[in-house]
Amino acid sequence: MFYTFSKLKIVVSSFESFFEFQKKIHQLLFSWIPFSIGDVLYILLGAFLVYLIISCFKTKTRNSSILKILVLANIIYFTYQIFWGMLYFQKPIISKLPETEITLEKRKSLALKYLEKCRQTRMLVKENQQGIFVVSDISKIQSEILNRQTKLPAFISSKNSDEINSFKPSLFDDFMSFTGILGYYNPFTAEAQFNAKLPASYLPFTLAHESSHQLGYAREQEANFIGYLIGVNSGNIELRYSTEYFTLKSLLNSIVYEDEKFVETVLKDYSLGMKRDRAYERQFVLKHQGWLNDFFGFTNNLFLKSNQQEGSVTYSYFIDLLVRYEK
Repeated sequence: MFYTFSKLKIVVSSFESFFEFQKKIHQLLFSWIPFSIGDVLYILLGAFLVYLIISCFKTKTRNSSILKILVLANIIYFTYQIFWGMLYFQKPIISKLPETEITLEKRKSLALKYLEKCRQTRMLVKENQQGIFVVSDISKIQSEILNRQTKLPAFISSKNSDEINSFKPSLFDDFMSFTGILGYYNPFTAEAQFNAKLPASYLPFTLAHESSHQLGYAREQEANFIGYLIGVNSGNIELRYSTEYFTLKSLLNSIVYEDEKFVETVLKDYSLGMKRDRAYERQFVLKHQGWLNDFFGFTNNLFLKSNQQEGSVTYSYFIDLLVRYEK
């Protein structure tokens, strides 16, 4: 049924309209609660699922427990598709941008441009005693993101901007650190979850990215692009630096397999502050590497591809959008 729906533009458009309605209802219900209702929902759901699985090993309750698991899985899948899944089939942003050849030279030129932007912006942000970038007030960044949503280019986004702050630090922050997950959008509660223990260089752009999902952009790389538009011209220095830094890293990731020496040269040209931020990011990643990181990277890759997206380690669609927009 949902496969058929995904092929019908008028049906997908109806799901877009329904998303706006249910999002407002969910935000009115849950945004005022200081902790993540979505995380609590997942904990309760997980506990119930474990109970049903244990019941499957008991002869008396085996058949009914299996039936309940199947019914529960269908309800979750149906609800997910209604609230969120069909948004993956919206008209892609790239169709709204001019066509251009995505050459290596264009990406190199943009990398040098964002290197200089980062070097300049980095001098304006606050540091801790170790000289590492820190976020001074996360609530100001959240308010700025909501404000910047209203200033997105009309030819790219016609989504209704959020007036309600529904950013929530995840209850699973320690667990998320070991999975490589920076944040996620909960379609059942319309909350933008984030890992509050991330390095500050990640955090503001992660918020902008998750807010893009709240706007209704389901594809990961389109959420990156909308997050880029939100942050790149922001008056909040911390949000702008995090956005410029993400953009620079994405460009370098798209170049490194074609011209490794160029990337090495750019990394050497990082300012001292940027080098300290990069070293802290690497330290954070190395500290939290392990089988959980590999497992969630693998499953996230499958999830993205099952929703007509590139794999989790691919940056080309975001880079395509960026180069076309810069043109």
